Amino acid sequence: MGLGGVSDVEMKDADSPVEVDPAEQKKDADLAAIEEIREHTRQIEKAVHNKEQRFILRVLRALPNTRRRLNGNVLRKLITGYFTHSVQEKDALLAYVEESTESDTPTTVRMRSNKTSSTPLLTEVDTYIHLLVLLRLLDTNKCQEAVQCSTILMNKVASQNRRTIDLIAAKSYYYHSRAYELTNQLNQIRGFLHARLRTATLRNDFEGQAVLINSLLRNYLHYHLYDQADKLVSKSVFPELASNNEWARHFYYLGRIKAIQLEYSAAHKHLLQAIRKAPQHTAVGFKQTVQKLAVVVELLLGDIPERQIFRHSSMRRALIPYFQLTQG
Repeated sequence: MGLGGVSDVEMKDADSPVEVDPAEQKKDADLAAIEEIREHTRQIEKAVHNKEQRFILRVLRALPNTRRRLNGNVLRKLITGYFTHSVQEKDALLAYVEESTESDTPTTVRMRSNKTSSTPLLTEVDTYIHLLVLLRLLDTNKCQEAVQCSTILMNKVASQNRRTIDLIAAKSYYYHSRAYELTNQLNQIRGFLHARLRTATLRNDFEGQAVLINSLLRNYLHYHLYDQADKLVSKSVFPELASNNEWARHFYYLGRIKAIQLEYSAAHKHLLQAIRKAPQHTAVGFKQTVQKLAVVVELLLGDIPERQIFRHSSMRRALIPYFQLTQG
């Protein structure tokens, strides 16, 4: 009996899974996120010192993944760790971040050396961390706070004349516009966007130009100001060196403008270009929206869209009503 009892205990210990404390697991995930963002700031610093924009481009490409890992704990540690040179700036950013959920005393993560802790942050790093705070506000539906936060961010960006900040500034313009769109205040920033577009054009800031032109087109289309949107297109030149994502947005807006002007052939051409320029494996919602308009335009041209469009796995459900239209 004694031997049997020992055997039972040993078998139970061997087979029982190791219990993982959810709090510890979350803490590990937060520390991994902080380390990843620290690496991003190093890449930004490297880009500034070497005047190589490709390092910043790499950081911005990782932004969707970084965004998913953000929370109050991560942002508070980042802000506290980086903004050691100014209590005022630190407190101003912390005001937009939700309280930490950690029950114990939060661990301080050293971000800067003693040598640099009292000197101002690189403008590009400062702007990047500010952008992360804005993204968190948008993701938690704190839209009014996002408007305030993005306005402060724009003041930072507009006061700089550095080519190394251009890519981060372009991304910031997009989310600034998004914050105002979600609060139905897009008309309030039209003048600002035009002013920044003039500046970006003079500085040959191609990505900034592309984002600002698209933001203005979206702004006009939001209020059904198609004539003003068409005038902007005719008086501006969309930069050839813009990213594929911005080209995809631009072609979509052109397609919408031409469709309203009853120029269906031109509209259909632009919409097909938007689909081709869109990311292959992501941006499903965008591609569905473009495809819906493309089907309607093709029907208005008197043509029947190809059946394979409706069979695509990512399009099948969204396009059911449009498929039924083609059978009418």
